[in-house]
Amino acid sequence: MLKSARKQEKDPEGRMPLVEHLRELRNRLAKALLAIAAVTIVALVYSEKLLQFLSQPVPRCPEGVTSDGGNCATVTFQTLMAPFSTTIQVSLTAGLVLASPVWLYQLWAFIAPGLHKNEKKYTYAFVGAAVPLFGAGAYLAYLILPISVKVLISLTPSGSANLLALNDVLDFTLRMVLVFGLAFELPLILVMLNLTGVLSGRRMAGWWRGVIMGVFVFGAVITPTTDPVGMIALAGPITLLYFLAVGFSLLNDRRRARANPDAELSDDEASVLDLTPEPIGALDSVPAARALPEQASGDTDGARAHRAGGYDDIT
Repeated sequence: MLKSARKQEKDPEGRMPLVEHLRELRNRLAKALLAIAAVTIVALVYSEKLLQFLSQPVPRCPEGVTSDGGNCATVTFQTLMAPFSTTIQVSLTAGLVLASPVWLYQLWAFIAPGLHKNEKKYTYAFVGAAVPLFGAGAYLAYLILPISVKVLISLTPSGSANLLALNDVLDFTLRMVLVFGLAFELPLILVMLNLTGVLSGRRMAGWWRGVIMGVFVFGAVITPTTDPVGMIALAGPITLLYFLAVGFSLLNDRRRARANPDAELSDDEASVLDLTPEPIGALDSVPAARALPEQASGDTDGARAHRAGGYDDIT
């Protein structure tokens, strides 16, 4: 009986008291942290394989060789606590990434009741497209990493050895993966801005020269290779996705214009006036009292006040 008394019918719009909001937030945070902790513990068991996988783009020197003309490197731990801290860092990162479906769902379940139907629809589309785009960018970064690492190692002067700290290698790998994954989200952001009416497809199409230049410069800076392979591998897909976003936005603007002819007007631009003349007989049929109410009544409040003071309306 107590449990049934405590259970209240949910508001269809998701409204609830502040205490209930805080309690739901606490429960969902606890579930998200529990999922991250569980995956992190599993990642600790396989931490050695994870470290080998993430450091695989580095060409290793054979045993007993510390330098091979800048063609290989030796991965080392440079401090006493480095193996422990690196293992914890990699395991926690794996927990955050692999448990992302759980904690993202908890975040969505907490926010969704306060969203409108259209906002929920856009959010589903955004998440459904953002995940594969980020995955494609991360996978492309992992393919380019060996080329970038070889180019950087080749700059080592002759007679010197490459002793790379494993935590530096992992930081470089994760940074490349994150940068590539986030760069692939640019077209999706442009599409969402167009769907919300902030940015038009025609304006995006007018930016194509600057966007292509910026994307190729960005690819040249992020991929530190002397050959254009790495730059084209990043800039080419982003440019293609940008033009796909422009094409989608132009079609969406055309559809919106058919539904609402005044949608493309700016704030200081007037809509088309209806100058169709009306028959005079329709105006003659309107009573004078309805056409000019103050003059038809004759005695307005201001006129009575003037007469009371001894003045007429003119004075």
